[in-house]
Amino acid sequence: MKKKVISSLLAATMVASLVVGCGTSGESAEATADSGSASTEESADESADAADEAAPAADEGGSKLVGVAMPTKDLQRWNQDGSNMEQQLKDAGYEVDIQYASNDVATQVSQIENMVSNGCQVLVIASIDGESLGTPLAAAKDAGIPVIAYDRLIMNSDAVSYYATFDNYMVGTKQGEYIRDNLDLDNAAGPFNLEVFTGDPGDNNAKFFYNGAMDVLQPYIDEGKLVVKSGQVDFATVATANWSTETAQARMDAILAANYSDGTKLDAVLCSNDSTALGVENSLAAAYTGDYPIITGQDCDIANVKNMIAGKQSMSIFKDTRELATQTVKMVDALMAGGEAEVNDTESYDNGTGIIPTYLCEPVFADADNYKELLIDSGYYTEDDLK
Repeated sequence: MKKKVISSLLAATMVASLVVGCGTSGESAEATADSGSASTEESADESADAADEAAPAADEGGSKLVGVAMPTKDLQRWNQDGSNMEQQLKDAGYEVDIQYASNDVATQVSQIENMVSNGCQVLVIASIDGESLGTPLAAAKDAGIPVIAYDRLIMNSDAVSYYATFDNYMVGTKQGEYIRDNLDLDNAAGPFNLEVFTGDPGDNNAKFFYNGAMDVLQPYIDEGKLVVKSGQVDFATVATANWSTETAQARMDAILAANYSDGTKLDAVLCSNDSTALGVENSLAAAYTGDYPIITGQDCDIANVKNMIAGKQSMSIFKDTRELATQTVKMVDALMAGGEAEVNDTESYDNGTGIIPTYLCEPVFADADNYKELLIDSGYYTEDDLK
């Protein structure tokens, strides 16, 4: 009888311990950072704390499944980003669920919801529209799944643990400086004619690119040394929905017809990326008889590098997506282990709920003089890719 009593007491104790343990786990998974912190450092620390709290749930589940949501396969750069990310995650021992959303917001929302329900333990998301993911990210947060914003900052969600990107303001700065230096704006008399094309208004990065470039070029516009004959300068007017080559080409067709069909020289076109630059170049090839202007770009897409070699595009910002993938995998590693990821910016990127701890990779520019060193010698492309 005495043995039966002792056995009953031990069983009751074990049940009570299990109940307490389950309650603690649920509370940990639901813990969040206080978005109303008073300082930048506190806000960044709290985002890291929230990531730490979510990570043990992933470890306890024993899963190493990472969900990767990419915006589209329609642009070369996202194919490369996705391929690099998938390979490096697999090399690090993770299973990968990678999805492309054809630039359709509803599709991306559905894909992320499926990743949450299918048991992904970390989400890496390159958003189509940074304002549109509130519902699936709330579900991810409720499930204790940390989120890494990849290249594009996800806005107004406290589910975001980290942000991995390039220094996007620097991208624009380098484009503006290239135009400034190659037109010799500090010494030449001018005036020079300029037109401006930037990216999708729903992409937070587009504003950084635009602001970085215009902070360099606006003083010369103000003094009359640079003239935008179309009058189209403000961000809303020069933005290009979905970074579409066709949309950029149609707008450039209209600008050429209205302002340059009489032989007026076009000296430079600021294009924030290669897909918009390609649209501009297609338009020039069809309807412009003068010398090609200075044209900037970004991503070093194969078609644009070929144009650069042929003298139809002046430069393109090279963002080595292998490096960005490497830093993102390091973030995944840290989250899976319940630690803190390496970051180098805790001040610049506020997504509306607080500062998101960020790792910034540094962009460089490629042109006809250095593309072999940057793109071929590094193994990013082969000689045959560019023939």
